Amino acid sequence: MTAIRFVAMPTADAEHLWNGGRDAYDRLPETMMSDGDGNPCRHCLQNIEEGEEMLVFAYRPFPELQPYAETGPIFLHKQPCRRYAAEEILPPVLTTSRDFIVRGYNENNRIVYGTGAVTLIGEIAAYGEKLLARPDIAYVHVRSARNNCFQCRIDKIKAPALVETGA
Repeated sequence: MTAIRFVAMPTADAEHLWNGGRDAYDRLPETMMSDGDGNPCRHCLQNIEEGEEMLVFAYRPFPELQPYAETGPIFLHKQPCRRYAAEEILPPVLTTSRDFIVRGYNENNRIVYGTGAVTLIGEIAAYGEKLLARPDIAYVHVRSARNNCFQCRIDKIKAPALVETGA
């Protein structure tokens, strides 16, 4: 069994936007008011409560432009929030819908064809583990099954290296 962790948007990406930076389309994020329904913050992986301000912007969770570097709209609390830390637990944002797209990517950040599946909430962790057990899968994205928006990433938990004790 492959141990996994759920990974939120990097804090550096969120800070860039909180500090007036531009999004993946070189545009300033839009400020909107959350209606409280289906506005998940990709940094803390919590829903943005009704009446809270949020940033809406184009996000590309890939290191560089290439044909498989999907870009789409996502939300972020307008005020800085703490990054999701309980990485071994299914994040709260993944309980807001009945299913999500779970899809594997290789070390070159390309989609591994045949891995994408609409997956029920209760099966996300198991399917992520199954994909990450394959040698050709470097990481997994969880995306909205309705809109394909990036939710979070699933990575392998790498075992720490053994240290020689000299005994």
